[in-house]
Amino acid sequence: MKFIKWLLALLVTLVVAVTLYLTVFFDPNDFKPEIVNAVKKQTGRELVIGDDLSWTFFPTVGINLGGISLSNPEGFTPKAMLEVNKAVAEVELMPLFSKQIEIAQLSLDGAKINLVTRKNGSSSLDGLTGKGAEKPATPAEPSAKAQLTSIDVGGVSITNTEINLIDEAKGQTQTLTLKQFTLGAFSLDKFAPMAYEFAAILPDMTVSSKGEGQIKLSHDFNQLVIEKLDIETQVEGEGIPNKKLTAEVSLNSQIALDKKQLSADISKLMAMDINAAGKLAVNYGSKVPQINADFQLGDIDLDALLPKSDTAEKQAAATPSQTQAVEPDLTALNGIDAKLTLAVKSIKVANLSTQNWLMDLGIKNGVVDLKQLTADLYQGKLMLNAQVDARSKVASYQFDKQISGVQIRPLLKDAAELEILAGTANFNVKGKGKSLIPEQLKKNLLANGRFDITDGALYGVNIPQMIRSAQAKLKGDMSADTKEERKTDFSSLTGNFSLENGVATNPDLAMSSPLLRVVGKGSANLLTEALDYRLTTTLVNSLKGQGGSEKDALAGIDIPLAITGTFQKPEYALDTQALLNNQLKEETDKAKDKLKDSLLKKLGGF
Repeated sequence: MKFIKWLLALLVTLVVAVTLYLTVFFDPNDFKPEIVNAVKKQTGRELVIGDDLSWTFFPTVGINLGGISLSNPEGFTPKAMLEVNKAVAEVELMPLFSKQIEIAQLSLDGAKINLVTRKNGSSSLDGLTGKGAEKPATPAEPSAKAQLTSIDVGGVSITNTEINLIDEAKGQTQTLTLKQFTLGAFSLDKFAPMAYEFAAILPDMTVSSKGEGQIKLSHDFNQLVIEKLDIETQVEGEGIPNKKLTAEVSLNSQIALDKKQLSADISKLMAMDINAAGKLAVNYGSKVPQINADFQLGDIDLDALLPKSDTAEKQAAATPSQTQAVEPDLTALNGIDAKLTLAVKSIKVANLSTQNWLMDLGIKNGVVDLKQLTADLYQGKLMLNAQVDARSKVASYQFDKQISGVQIRPLLKDAAELEILAGTANFNVKGKGKSLIPEQLKKNLLANGRFDITDGALYGVNIPQMIRSAQAKLKGDMSADTKEERKTDFSSLTGNFSLENGVATNPDLAMSSPLLRVVGKGSANLLTEALDYRLTTTLVNSLKGQGGSEKDALAGIDIPLAITGTFQKPEYALDTQALLNNQLKEETDKAKDKLKDSLLKKLGGF
């Protein structure tokens, strides 16, 4: 019992002695000139400590600082790089004797940082490392950890901290403001509450964000865990869809500090009426961080996110003639090693509606590899794999695309407001090329493919009606009725095609129906949207079902048909002169056959 009393008396005496020494014999203000001179010698900067330094004592020992400023290099504006209104650090005294750190309070208020980059490339950070910057760091971290048995923090408060990023060359200032950051009672292996509020003013947008959650640091300092972190962010600017974006995120995260690995389980990600959830893993220990992401998204309406006014469309149309298009800078892809798996319930873009997207994408060493992309498309299926190689200044690409069982009429109507074709379409194409500039894409693309459309119709032309009209005109009737629906039904429409220099060439177009057979070849210019097709139509049956007679005079005769115009306004026409020549040839051949038969009979049937 006496031993305990003597121990307590000794501790009290020690505390009193330390207090007396610090207050009577150790005035921290005496060291202000030495601190200022050391900073000046090391960095060439002026350090100003305006307020007197003061101690705090039992049950905490600490120091109060205020009125601190550190100058920018000479000639910089603003003159001060760092200004601090008030900083307080208080540590519990008694636990220090057992190698424990218990911080009663850490607070920082009114800090202002001005980081300037001048036109010549010099910045506020130049020279701060001093002569000692070239010395290799000593591995003191493990031993420092081993010396501590616990860390307890009563609270941390950072308020009104402002960072100004000033770029004199661009004449821009970006302001980042940490309005507040608070951390509650914190101990190793225990969760502590935290919250923040942040704002930023950027050249083309403003950002505000706030969040709260819980944080835990393991006893061995190797693992940091963040749970129940809820973040709300709002972005406003002219370049933002609808000029305003609001996002909400809820997640749990673990960071393995020793292995430099981060994982996050995102239970909620909502932005622009898009809901998502997923998992994210990052290995940041390697030279190029490795990223793995697996996300599931709901309905996405890109048309609603990217509204275009008449003015914007006019400006977009005028841009190519005013500025020369340049290749997109994809050098950043060289610093990415990522794998992305994505599932999307539906996507609407350019008025096209698609469902059930599945995507497997990889990016590594400047190569984007779309291993698989599938989607439901107008009662059919889209399958695509592609690769973009950005290792050269001008990117190259290759792809293999297949569409099966798609209803082509609503697809064309939604995609391009075209109503020229209907039916169930199968389509496949393989291609490659260089350059990602839109016009160069069309010119440099080399591709081969095939299409097969069944149970469909051509809109804008009624081939049987055109034939009847031509028949009537050949007989002298110039008042043939032309008021029927301009549509030609068919059972199949097939062909192969190739694409080069912006021109798609189809050498073997074939269309079949109970009444007609159409074969031909032609081209479609993707640059000018011009059509140039020459077709040959043959009647294989009577046109009675299409308004014709029991037996048509043109049955069996090749009937030439031309398709010209553009994608938006195709024009169909019969080559009447060629039709007449074919018919005269047919009649002449028939007359020759009759004459031959008559002569044979007269000669005794040789």
